Amino acid sequence: MYAIIETGGKQYRVQEGDVVRVEKLEIADGETVKFDKVLLVADEGKLNVGKPYVDGAVVEAVVENQGKAKKIIIFKYKAKKDYRKKQGHRQPYTQVKIGKIVG
Repeated sequence: MYAIIETGGKQYRVQEGDVVRVEKLEIADGETVKFDKVLLVADEGKLNVGKPYVDGAVVEAVVENQGKAKKIIIFKYKAKKDYRKKQGHRQPYTQVKIGKIVG
């Protein structure tokens, strides 16, 4: 059984037991989060597609930790103009473990 959920403006294909990094959620470690924006639920060949979301479908997950991704470097310059700008960015994320899929 798997589902496609939407959170943080992105879509994720999840199964029970998966560990997924989603956009940062303001939820403490160890707490349960419910994703109710479920786009699709597949169970043993039976496919349930929502318009846009599946009614009554919920994916429950437990927050494992909050963190930041690896640093990426943004470097801008203009040739022959003595313009250089170096910037770094670490995107925050929330790591969740998928519990059960209802739907």
